[in-house]
Amino acid sequence: MKVLAVETSTDACSAALFIDGVVTERFELTPKEHTRLILPMIDNLMSEAGLRPQQLDALAFSCGPGSFTGVRIATGVIQGIALGADLPVVPVSTLAAIALSFFDAYAPEQRVQDNFAINPVAYTAMDARMGEIFWGVYQQDETGLVNLLGKKAVTPAVGIEFPELIGVGVGSGWGVYKDELLSRLNGLVDRCEVNHLPRASAIVRLGVRDFEKGLAVPVEQAMPVYLRDKVAQNEVERQAQKQK
Repeated sequence: MKVLAVETSTDACSAALFIDGVVTERFELTPKEHTRLILPMIDNLMSEAGLRPQQLDALAFSCGPGSFTGVRIATGVIQGIALGADLPVVPVSTLAAIALSFFDAYAPEQRVQDNFAINPVAYTAMDARMGEIFWGVYQQDETGLVNLLGKKAVTPAVGIEFPELIGVGVGSGWGVYKDELLSRLNGLVDRCEVNHLPRASAIVRLGVRDFEKGLAVPVEQAMPVYLRDKVAQNEVERQAQKQK
């Protein structure tokens, strides 16, 4: 199986290619440079593999939540490739990618030291501004991938819903609302990892799994997920104001 994925929803920009179980990735932490970088990253990966888009089985992209502009970049790039090559698309949650990127970097010896369960849990939060967070709780399974527990939401830190499982706090939301989240979770989290960003290498692996589950969509249904409409409206309003 051959799947290409992109991730541009945060300050990081990355593309990844999955070929029969092997993942290669291009990743750079470059705020506001995504438009300049993402296409050369894709071209480099495809050229190195000797592939044309028509030879891929599917595409995957980080559909949000995240930066309004960043999510739109990933969506537009993937829609363009999918239309040109007639490929199905798998939207993947940015929150899931953050959780998986964290677990990928979570060394086995550290897990033992932290006394984690076989299937650890990431309480994943992104700063959504306006006093809220994008929120999702993910558990790693035996395949090494992650599954959502409950629902994704945009919510005040004190209003989150959560399972009664010990886990790690992951994501930028913990850097802003750590005290509120720790108080709300009442001892279930005693460690926070603020700086883990989503990566295309996580998106592509989750995309392959979901493709195999039949969750790919036609290109016209490959749309961003903002979780909160007002975020998108505010960004559109700001752009319109600049043009006046």
